[in-house]
Amino acid sequence: MDLFPIHLLFIVVLMNRYILGPFLRRLKGKRFERVDDTYQPRVAVVIPLFNEGRGIVDTINALLAQDYPSELLQIIIVDDCSQDDSFAWALKAAEGHRNVVVTRNPENMGKRKGINRGVRTAEDAEIIVSVDSDVIVDRRAVRELIRRFVEPNIAAVGGRTYVTNRHQNWLTKMIEIKFHFAQQWLKDLERSFRQVMCLSGCLTAYRRHVLLELEPILEARAIAGVPIKYGEDRFLTRQIIKHHYETVYTLDSFCFTAAPANLAGYFAQQLRWRRSNLVDLLSGLSHAWRLHPVITIHYVSQLALLLSYPVVIVANVINGEFWDILAFHFLIIGLLGFIYRLETRHLPADRRVSGASFLPMALLMPVTYALFTPLALLTLDSGSWETRGSPKAAPTLSPSPQGVSSTHAGEGTQS
Repeated sequence: MDLFPIHLLFIVVLMNRYILGPFLRRLKGKRFERVDDTYQPRVAVVIPLFNEGRGIVDTINALLAQDYPSELLQIIIVDDCSQDDSFAWALKAAEGHRNVVVTRNPENMGKRKGINRGVRTAEDAEIIVSVDSDVIVDRRAVRELIRRFVEPNIAAVGGRTYVTNRHQNWLTKMIEIKFHFAQQWLKDLERSFRQVMCLSGCLTAYRRHVLLELEPILEARAIAGVPIKYGEDRFLTRQIIKHHYETVYTLDSFCFTAAPANLAGYFAQQLRWRRSNLVDLLSGLSHAWRLHPVITIHYVSQLALLLSYPVVIVANVINGEFWDILAFHFLIIGLLGFIYRLETRHLPADRRVSGASFLPMALLMPVTYALFTPLALLTLDSGSWETRGSPKAAPTLSPSPQGVSSTHAGEGTQS
Protein backbone atom coordinates (compact mmCIF):
# COMPACT_ATOMS: atom_id res chain seq x y z
CA MET A 1 0.00 0.00 0.00
CA ASP A 2 1.44 3.36 -1.03
CA LEU A 3 1.16 5.56 2.07
CA PHE A 4 2.79 8.64 0.55
CA PRO A 5 -0.50 10.62 0.11
CA ILE A 6 -1.49 9.88 3.72
CA HIS A 7 1.95 10.85 5.00
CA LEU A 8 1.58 14.08 3.04
CA LEU A 9 -1.81 14.75 4.68
CA PHE A 10 -0.26 14.12 8.09
CA ILE A 11 2.55 16.58 7.38
CA VAL A 12 0.10 19.26 6.17
CA VAL A 13 -2.09 18.93 9.27
CA LEU A 14 0.95 18.83 11.56
CA MET A 15 2.48 21.90 9.91
CA ASN A 16 -0.76 23.89 10.12
CA ARG A 17 -1.44 23.02 13.75
CA TYR A 18 1.98 23.11 15.33
CA ILE A 19 4.08 25.36 13.10
CA LEU A 20 2.15 27.74 10.83
CA GLY A 21 -0.51 28.65 13.42
CA PRO A 22 1.91 29.51 16.25
CA PHE A 23 4.16 31.32 13.73
CA LEU A 24 1.28 33.59 12.63
CA ARG A 25 0.38 34.28 16.26
CA ARG A 26 3.90 35.44 17.01
CA LEU A 27 4.14 37.36 13.74
CA LYS A 28 0.98 39.37 14.45
CA GLY A 29 1.93 40.09 18.05
CA LYS A 30 -0.52 42.51 19.70
CA ARG A 31 -2.63 42.62 16.54
CA PHE A 32 -3.45 38.95 17.04
CA GLU A 33 -6.04 39.70 19.74
CA ARG A 34 -7.60 43.15 20.05
CA VAL A 35 -9.84 44.31 22.91
CA ASP A 36 -12.36 47.09 23.55
CA ASP A 37 -12.99 48.03 27.20
CA THR A 38 -15.66 50.61 26.32
CA TYR A 39 -18.16 47.98 25.11
CA GLN A 40 -20.47 47.00 27.98
CA PRO A 41 -23.74 45.52 26.68
CA ARG A 42 -26.54 43.69 28.45
CA VAL A 43 -25.56 40.02 28.75
CA ALA A 44 -27.63 36.89 29.36
CA VAL A 45 -25.85 33.69 30.41
CA VAL A 46 -27.82 30.65 29.22
CA ILE A 47 -27.18 27.31 30.92
CA PRO A 48 -28.73 24.17 29.37
CA LEU A 49 -29.30 21.75 32.26
CA PHE A 50 -29.69 17.97 32.24
CA ASN A 51 -28.95 15.53 35.09
CA GLU A 52 -26.35 17.71 36.79
CA GLY A 53 -27.62 17.35 40.37
CA ARG A 54 -26.25 19.68 42.99
CA GLY A 55 -23.37 20.70 40.70
CA ILE A 56 -25.58 23.32 39.07
CA VAL A 57 -25.46 25.33 42.30
CA ASP A 58 -21.70 25.85 41.96
CA THR A 59 -22.11 26.87 38.32
CA ILE A 60 -24.74 29.48 39.19
CA ASN A 61 -22.79 30.83 42.18
CA ALA A 62 -19.68 31.34 40.03
CA LEU A 63 -21.74 33.34 37.53
CA LEU A 64 -23.28 35.45 40.30
CA ALA A 65 -19.72 36.38 41.34
CA GLN A 66 -18.73 37.70 37.89
CA ASP A 67 -16.67 40.86 37.54
CA TYR A 68 -19.39 42.41 35.39
CA PRO A 69 -22.15 44.86 36.41
CA SER A 70 -24.93 42.77 37.95
CA GLU A 71 -27.59 45.11 36.54
CA LEU A 72 -26.37 44.18 33.05
CA LEU A 73 -26.11 40.44 33.69
CA GLN A 74 -28.95 37.92 33.61
CA ILE A 75 -28.62 34.17 34.25
CA ILE A 76 -31.10 31.81 32.57
CA ILE A 77 -31.18 28.09 33.38
CA VAL A 78 -33.13 25.84 31.01
CA ASP A 79 -33.74 22.37 32.44
CA ASP A 80 -34.28 19.73 29.74
CA CYS A 81 -36.53 17.49 31.88
CA SER A 82 -33.71 16.18 34.07
CA GLN A 83 -34.32 12.76 35.57
CA ASP A 84 -32.77 13.75 38.89
CA ASP A 85 -33.20 16.72 41.24
CA SER A 86 -31.27 19.21 39.06
CA PHE A 87 -34.33 21.45 38.59
CA ALA A 88 -34.87 21.70 42.34
CA TRP A 89 -31.23 22.60 42.97
CA ALA A 90 -31.40 25.28 40.29
CA LEU A 91 -34.48 26.80 41.95
CA LYS A 92 -32.69 26.70 45.30
CA ALA A 93 -29.64 28.50 43.89
CA ALA A 94 -31.89 31.15 42.32
CA GLU A 95 -33.54 32.14 45.60
CA GLY A 96 -32.95 35.80 46.41
CA HIS A 97 -31.46 36.66 43.03
CA ARG A 98 -33.85 38.54 40.78
CA ASN A 99 -31.52 38.27 37.79
CA VAL A 100 -31.64 34.44 37.84
CA VAL A 101 -34.38 32.76 35.80
CA VAL A 102 -35.06 29.01 35.97
CA THR A 103 -37.28 27.39 33.32
CA ARG A 104 -38.07 23.83 32.35
CA ASN A 105 -38.76 22.46 28.88
CA PRO A 106 -42.16 20.81 28.43
CA GLU A 107 -40.33 17.72 27.09
CA ASN A 108 -36.77 16.56 26.50
CA MET A 109 -35.66 18.67 23.51
CA GLY A 110 -31.88 18.44 23.49
CA LYS A 111 -29.21 20.97 24.37
CA ARG A 112 -29.46 23.14 21.25
CA LYS A 113 -33.20 23.68 21.48
CA GLY A 114 -32.85 24.36 25.19
CA ILE A 115 -30.31 27.10 24.47
CA ASN A 116 -32.58 28.54 21.77
CA ARG A 117 -35.38 28.74 24.29
CA GLY A 118 -33.12 30.61 26.68
CA VAL A 119 -32.09 33.00 23.90
CA ARG A 120 -35.73 33.83 23.20
CA THR A 121 -36.30 34.47 26.91
CA ALA A 122 -33.42 36.99 27.08
CA GLU A 123 -35.25 39.74 25.18
CA ASP A 124 -33.18 42.62 26.59
CA ALA A 125 -29.77 41.04 26.05
CA GLU A 126 -27.39 41.98 23.25
CA ILE A 127 -24.90 39.20 24.01
CA ILE A 128 -25.69 35.59 24.94
CA VAL A 129 -23.05 33.63 26.85
CA SER A 130 -23.52 29.86 26.66
CA VAL A 131 -22.15 27.95 29.67
CA ASP A 132 -22.35 24.19 30.28
CA SER A 133 -23.98 23.10 33.52
CA ASP A 134 -20.90 21.21 34.75
CA VAL A 135 -18.35 24.04 34.58
CA ILE A 136 -17.17 26.72 36.99
CA VAL A 137 -16.30 29.99 35.25
CA ASP A 138 -13.50 32.31 36.29
CA ARG A 139 -14.79 35.57 37.78
CA ARG A 140 -13.52 37.59 34.78
CA ALA A 141 -14.75 35.11 32.17
CA VAL A 142 -17.73 37.15 30.95
CA ARG A 143 -15.82 40.43 30.88
CA GLU A 144 -12.93 38.92 28.91
CA LEU A 145 -15.33 37.53 26.31
CA ILE A 146 -17.15 40.84 25.92
CA ARG A 147 -13.87 42.76 25.42
CA ARG A 148 -13.22 40.78 22.20
CA PHE A 149 -16.32 42.05 20.36
CA VAL A 150 -14.25 44.81 18.78
CA GLU A 151 -16.12 44.87 15.46
CA PRO A 152 -19.79 44.37 14.50
CA ASN A 153 -18.97 41.40 12.27
CA ILE A 154 -17.51 39.40 15.15
CA ALA A 155 -20.46 37.16 16.04
CA ALA A 156 -18.92 34.79 18.59
CA VAL A 157 -16.04 34.70 21.07
CA GLY A 158 -14.98 31.47 22.77
CA GLY A 159 -13.01 30.81 25.95
CA ARG A 160 -10.80 27.95 27.11
CA THR A 161 -11.38 25.09 29.56
CA TYR A 162 -9.08 23.86 32.33
CA VAL A 163 -9.14 20.35 33.81
CA THR A 164 -9.83 20.47 37.55
CA ASN A 165 -9.05 16.82 38.34
CA ARG A 166 -5.78 16.73 36.41
CA HIS A 167 -3.97 14.85 39.20
CA GLN A 168 -6.64 12.18 39.77
CA ASN A 169 -5.05 9.39 37.71
CA TRP A 170 -3.02 8.64 34.57
CA LEU A 171 -6.00 9.33 32.30
CA THR A 172 -6.82 12.79 33.65
CA LYS A 173 -3.11 13.70 33.50
CA MET A 174 -3.05 12.70 29.85
CA ILE A 175 -6.21 14.71 29.14
CA GLU A 176 -4.68 17.75 30.84
CA ILE A 177 -1.85 17.78 28.28
CA LYS A 178 -4.25 17.06 25.43
CA PHE A 179 -6.35 20.07 26.46
CA HIS A 180 -3.20 22.19 26.67
CA PHE A 181 -2.31 21.63 23.01
CA ALA A 182 -5.91 21.72 21.80
CA GLN A 183 -6.31 25.22 23.23
CA GLN A 184 -2.82 26.72 23.33
CA TRP A 185 -1.74 25.62 19.85
CA LEU A 186 -4.33 24.01 17.58
CA LYS A 187 -6.61 27.03 17.19
CA ASP A 188 -3.88 29.52 16.33
CA LEU A 189 -4.20 29.10 12.57
CA GLU A 190 -7.98 29.66 12.62
CA ARG A 191 -7.62 32.53 15.11
CA SER A 192 -5.25 34.29 12.73
CA PHE A 193 -8.06 34.65 10.16
CA ARG A 194 -10.96 35.02 12.63
CA GLN A 195 -12.45 31.76 11.39
CA VAL A 196 -12.29 29.52 14.45
CA MET A 197 -14.29 26.49 13.33
CA CYS A 198 -15.34 25.18 16.75
CA LEU A 199 -16.09 27.29 19.82
CA SER A 200 -16.81 25.14 22.86
CA GLY A 201 -20.25 25.05 24.44
CA CYS A 202 -18.47 25.16 27.81
CA LEU A 203 -17.93 28.90 27.47
CA THR A 204 -18.77 31.00 24.40
CA ALA A 205 -20.43 34.39 23.84
CA TYR A 206 -22.65 35.16 20.83
CA ARG A 207 -24.44 38.19 19.43
CA ARG A 208 -28.10 37.46 20.15
CA HIS A 209 -29.35 38.70 16.78
CA VAL A 210 -27.09 36.17 15.03
CA LEU A 211 -28.50 33.31 17.12
CA LEU A 212 -32.03 34.42 16.28
CA GLU A 213 -31.10 34.65 12.60
CA LEU A 214 -29.77 31.09 12.64
CA GLU A 215 -32.44 29.59 14.90
CA PRO A 216 -34.48 27.92 12.10
CA ILE A 217 -31.34 26.16 10.85
CA LEU A 218 -30.29 25.11 14.36
CA GLU A 219 -33.76 23.83 15.27
CA ALA A 220 -34.06 21.72 12.10
CA ARG A 221 -30.73 19.88 12.41
CA ALA A 222 -31.22 16.16 11.75
CA ILE A 223 -29.75 13.13 9.96
CA ALA A 224 -32.12 10.74 8.20
CA GLY A 225 -34.99 12.42 10.01
CA VAL A 226 -33.44 11.87 13.46
CA PRO A 227 -32.85 15.08 15.46
CA ILE A 228 -29.15 15.39 16.40
CA LYS A 229 -28.30 16.42 19.96
CA TYR A 230 -24.48 16.14 19.83
CA GLY A 231 -21.89 18.50 18.39
CA GLU A 232 -24.18 21.52 18.57
CA ASP A 233 -21.32 23.89 19.37
CA ARG A 234 -19.30 22.88 16.31
CA PHE A 235 -22.41 23.02 14.09
CA LEU A 236 -23.35 26.47 15.36
CA THR A 237 -19.82 27.84 14.87
CA ARG A 238 -19.72 26.58 11.30
CA GLN A 239 -23.12 28.11 10.53
CA ILE A 240 -21.94 31.47 11.87
CA ILE A 241 -18.91 31.43 9.56
CA LYS A 242 -21.02 30.16 6.66
CA HIS A 243 -23.21 33.26 7.02
CA HIS A 244 -20.16 35.54 6.64
CA TYR A 245 -19.59 36.38 10.31
CA GLU A 246 -16.28 36.09 12.17
CA THR A 247 -15.43 33.94 15.17
CA VAL A 248 -12.74 34.66 17.77
CA TYR A 249 -11.10 32.67 20.56
CA THR A 250 -9.26 33.89 23.66
CA LEU A 251 -7.22 32.21 26.37
CA ASP A 252 -7.97 35.00 28.84
CA SER A 253 -11.55 33.88 29.43
CA PHE A 254 -11.70 30.43 30.98
CA CYS A 255 -13.67 27.92 32.98
CA PHE A 256 -13.01 24.72 34.90
CA THR A 257 -14.47 21.24 34.45
CA ALA A 258 -13.68 17.65 35.42
CA ALA A 259 -12.30 15.33 32.74
CA PRO A 260 -13.43 11.69 32.40
CA ALA A 261 -11.56 9.66 35.00
CA ASN A 262 -12.11 6.20 33.50
CA LEU A 263 -11.83 4.68 30.04
CA ALA A 264 -15.58 4.15 29.69
CA GLY A 265 -16.24 7.87 30.16
CA TYR A 266 -13.31 8.85 27.96
CA PHE A 267 -14.35 6.53 25.13
CA ALA A 268 -17.97 7.78 25.31
CA GLN A 269 -16.68 11.35 25.03
CA GLN A 270 -14.35 10.51 22.15
CA LEU A 271 -17.09 8.71 20.22
CA ARG A 272 -19.41 11.69 20.61
CA TRP A 273 -16.68 14.11 19.50
CA ARG A 274 -15.74 11.85 16.55
CA ARG A 275 -19.36 11.85 15.36
CA SER A 276 -19.44 15.61 15.70
CA ASN A 277 -16.20 16.04 13.74
CA LEU A 278 -17.29 13.75 10.93
CA VAL A 279 -20.80 15.18 10.57
CA ASP A 280 -19.62 18.74 10.56
CA LEU A 281 -16.55 18.32 8.38
CA LEU A 282 -18.53 16.36 5.81
CA SER A 283 -21.46 18.78 5.86
CA GLY A 284 -19.14 21.75 5.52
CA LEU A 285 -17.53 20.58 2.29
CA SER A 286 -20.29 22.28 0.28
CA HIS A 287 -19.12 25.72 1.41
CA ALA A 288 -15.52 25.15 2.57
CA TRP A 289 -14.35 27.06 -0.50
CA ARG A 290 -15.78 30.26 1.05
CA LEU A 291 -13.20 30.13 3.83
CA HIS A 292 -9.82 31.80 3.64
CA PRO A 293 -7.70 29.61 1.28
CA VAL A 294 -5.33 28.64 4.10
CA ILE A 295 -8.25 27.55 6.29
CA THR A 296 -9.83 25.69 3.37
CA ILE A 297 -6.66 23.63 2.89
CA HIS A 298 -6.51 22.96 6.63
CA TYR A 299 -10.20 22.02 6.73
CA VAL A 300 -10.07 19.56 3.82
CA SER A 301 -6.79 17.98 4.97
CA GLN A 302 -8.21 17.37 8.46
CA LEU A 303 -11.22 15.54 7.03
CA ALA A 304 -9.08 13.51 4.62
CA LEU A 305 -6.73 12.47 7.42
CA LEU A 306 -9.63 11.63 9.75
CA LEU A 307 -11.12 9.27 7.15
CA SER A 308 -7.90 7.72 5.88
CA TYR A 309 -5.89 7.22 9.07
CA PRO A 310 -7.98 4.27 10.35
CA VAL A 311 -7.22 2.52 7.05
CA VAL A 312 -3.50 3.06 7.65
CA ILE A 313 -3.70 1.60 11.14
CA VAL A 314 -5.67 -1.45 10.02
CA ALA A 315 -3.29 -1.98 7.08
CA ASN A 316 -0.30 -1.87 9.43
CA VAL A 317 -1.90 -4.42 11.74
CA ILE A 318 -2.70 -6.77 8.83
CA ASN A 319 0.83 -6.41 7.42
CA GLY A 320 2.42 -7.03 10.80
CA GLU A 321 3.77 -3.48 10.98
CA PHE A 322 1.70 -2.21 13.91
CA TRP A 323 4.80 -1.78 16.09
CA ASP A 324 6.25 0.56 13.47
CA ILE A 325 3.28 2.90 13.57
CA LEU A 326 3.14 2.63 17.37
CA ALA A 327 6.80 3.66 17.60
CA PHE A 328 6.03 6.64 15.34
CA HIS A 329 3.18 7.67 17.66
CA PHE A 330 5.45 7.41 20.71
CA LEU A 331 8.04 9.60 18.99
CA ILE A 332 5.52 12.39 18.22
CA ILE A 333 3.73 12.14 21.57
CA GLY A 334 7.03 12.11 23.47
CA LEU A 335 8.12 15.28 21.66
CA LEU A 336 4.83 16.99 22.51
CA GLY A 337 5.18 15.92 26.14
CA PHE A 338 8.63 17.54 26.23
CA ILE A 339 7.24 20.76 24.73
CA TYR A 340 4.42 20.76 27.31
CA ARG A 341 6.98 20.45 30.10
CA LEU A 342 8.94 23.43 28.76
CA GLU A 343 5.83 25.59 28.38
CA THR A 344 4.47 24.86 31.86
CA ARG A 345 7.71 24.86 33.85
CA HIS A 346 6.84 28.25 35.38
CA LEU A 347 3.51 27.02 36.77
CA PRO A 348 3.13 25.76 40.36
CA ALA A 349 3.17 21.98 40.77
CA ASP A 350 -0.59 21.75 41.31
CA ARG A 351 -1.24 23.41 37.93
CA ARG A 352 0.81 21.05 35.76
CA VAL A 353 1.59 17.36 35.31
CA SER A 354 4.62 15.43 34.12
CA GLY A 355 5.26 15.57 30.39
CA ALA A 356 5.59 11.78 30.42
CA SER A 357 1.89 11.61 31.33
CA PHE A 358 1.10 12.16 27.66
CA LEU A 359 2.72 8.88 26.53
CA PRO A 360 -0.47 6.74 26.93
CA MET A 361 -1.94 8.83 24.11
CA ALA A 362 0.49 7.08 21.75
CA LEU A 363 -1.49 3.87 22.28
CA LEU A 364 -4.97 5.33 22.74
CA MET A 365 -4.72 7.45 19.58
CA PRO A 366 -4.42 4.58 17.05
CA VAL A 367 -7.00 2.55 18.97
CA THR A 368 -9.59 5.34 18.96
CA TYR A 369 -8.92 6.14 15.30
CA ALA A 370 -9.22 2.51 14.21
CA LEU A 371 -12.34 1.74 16.25
CA PHE A 372 -14.27 4.96 16.76
CA THR A 373 -14.06 6.50 13.30
CA PRO A 374 -15.88 3.55 11.64
CA LEU A 375 -18.27 3.29 14.62
CA ALA A 376 -19.02 7.01 14.45
CA LEU A 377 -19.72 6.76 10.71
CA LEU A 378 -22.23 3.97 11.41
CA THR A 379 -24.01 5.87 14.20
CA LEU A 380 -24.16 9.42 12.86
CA ASP A 381 -27.92 9.53 13.44
CA SER A 382 -27.59 9.04 17.19
CA GLY A 383 -29.89 11.41 19.09
CA SER A 384 -28.45 10.77 22.54
CA TRP A 385 -27.00 13.26 25.03
CA GLU A 386 -24.30 10.53 25.49
CA THR A 387 -22.51 11.71 28.63
CA ARG A 388 -25.72 13.02 30.20
CA GLY A 389 -27.61 9.76 29.90
CA SER A 390 -28.04 8.91 33.56
CA PRO A 391 -28.71 10.96 36.66
CA LYS A 392 -25.81 11.90 38.88
CA ALA A 393 -25.86 10.88 42.49
CA ALA A 394 -26.70 13.88 44.63
CA PRO A 395 -28.39 14.80 47.92
CA THR A 396 -32.15 14.66 47.49
CA LEU A 397 -33.89 18.01 47.39
CA SER A 398 -37.64 18.32 47.06
CA PRO A 399 -38.47 20.24 43.85
CA SER A 400 -40.71 22.74 45.52
CA PRO A 401 -40.66 26.33 44.29
CA GLN A 402 -41.77 27.68 47.65
CA GLY A 403 -40.03 30.96 48.37
CA VAL A 404 -38.94 31.39 44.77
CA SER A 405 -40.50 34.18 42.76
CA SER A 406 -42.46 33.44 39.59
CA THR A 407 -39.62 35.08 37.65
CA HIS A 408 -37.32 32.23 38.70
CA ALA A 409 -39.82 29.55 37.83
CA GLY A 410 -40.52 31.15 34.46
CA GLU A 411 -42.57 28.93 32.20
CA GLY A 412 -41.13 25.81 33.77
CA THR A 413 -43.30 22.89 34.79
CA GLN A 414 -42.57 20.50 37.61
CA SER A 415 -42.45 16.75 37.53
